[in-house]
Amino acid sequence: MTPTLQEILRIGRSPALRGVCSVPGDKSISHRALLFGALCDGPVEIKGLGSGGDNSSTAGALRALGVSVKVAGSTARVVGVGFAGLREAAAALDCGNSGTTMRLFCGLLAGCPFESTLTGDPSLSRRPMGRVAKPLRMMGARIDGRTDPGRPDSLLPPLVIAGGNLHGIDYQLPIASAQIKSALVLAGLRASSRTAIQEPGLSRDHSERMLRFLGAPITVDPERRRIEVDPVGWNGRLAAAPVEVPGDLSSAAFLLVAAALVPGSDVTVEQVGLNPTRTGVLDVLRAMSTNIEVVQTAEVMGEPVGRVRVRWMGPLQATRIAGDLALRSIDEIPALAVACAVASGRSEFSDLGELRVKESDRIASIARELRRAGVEIEQTSDGFAVVGSDGLPPKGGRVLPDREHRIAMAGAVLGLLSNEETVVPSEDIATSFPTFGEILQALGGSVRRDVEPAG
Repeated sequence: MTPTLQEILRIGRSPALRGVCSVPGDKSISHRALLFGALCDGPVEIKGLGSGGDNSSTAGALRALGVSVKVAGSTARVVGVGFAGLREAAAALDCGNSGTTMRLFCGLLAGCPFESTLTGDPSLSRRPMGRVAKPLRMMGARIDGRTDPGRPDSLLPPLVIAGGNLHGIDYQLPIASAQIKSALVLAGLRASSRTAIQEPGLSRDHSERMLRFLGAPITVDPERRRIEVDPVGWNGRLAAAPVEVPGDLSSAAFLLVAAALVPGSDVTVEQVGLNPTRTGVLDVLRAMSTNIEVVQTAEVMGEPVGRVRVRWMGPLQATRIAGDLALRSIDEIPALAVACAVASGRSEFSDLGELRVKESDRIASIARELRRAGVEIEQTSDGFAVVGSDGLPPKGGRVLPDREHRIAMAGAVLGLLSNEETVVPSEDIATSFPTFGEILQALGGSVRRDVEPAG
């Protein structure tokens, strides 16, 4: 029998990274461009679409609901059918490894007058969905799922949703979550009365920006961290309009951190999203004494877009990440952990409990990979502390991302600093940034694509 092969990246100590590059379209905005495009009146042309597996899951689920979605590289054409044009799927909707797909579709399907089933891969099937189901049940939807034997109040996929006949609610989110907030906004647009959502922190606001641009009756009070959806008197229609997705700052973060750490580097990432609810990573890098230059060049559908340049200036300084800063850099924590791993001093991360229930327990995964590289790290219930090596090279070895794309890329960046070879499974990176290895190589990184027997 011929052995099954898997693609890997072999990474060695790198010379200076230099050049100008771009990154795939923002994953969060790409999900919403596809989904909201399906709810518009007529065709929606999308440029800059993210090419990772998570966005493919959203496209596939929409097709199963009767929406024409044609994707060619970074462009897509979605023929919107409006809320009323969605049709009951013939089988379960497969969300793959995408928690965003599952949670947003919970909100979408809560307002549809038919029954749907949402499923996913083994990793997604372990992720809790109770926090999104609770307010949707309060609005009138029926949502059933599995229960974790060790936690009788939990709710795990597959989820069965019977929607329709929703009413508005006034809801205080227990945590700041863009996914849960977006699900409630989608359900609120199909409710019979006003829905108000209060957040304890300011989570990313891509849904509000895009839906308001398309004509949805949404008002936002950022000072009070309050969103209101009032469909009373609204005709229920979203205007079809072209969508341009900016580059994903979460993907760019790994290139920016690499440039800050590899001696002599000078890297510019162009056409990247600069939404202020997402730029915590840039603020953290500034606090660590990174030489960073940020220039906004445009605004697209209410989303600021620009370029970010990072030049190596020597060892970085330790920092503390907590509160709103932690929320605004939640997806970039693995990249920032790498930056702190070779900085000077002890860095502390807290208010990151949400990372315990990502694709994996991301805090535990970060700790495992940093320890593999010889870095001293101590876990806490909602974060961790890292003692930086003050520029000393980390160890090489094999990265074990546990299907976590950001852990895989974090291990790859550490590998650029090691005197030993680092091996990274590239399949895991393809979830969000399939061209990561090629871009690193084009910037001058010591990266080589290879194959080896799987398992």
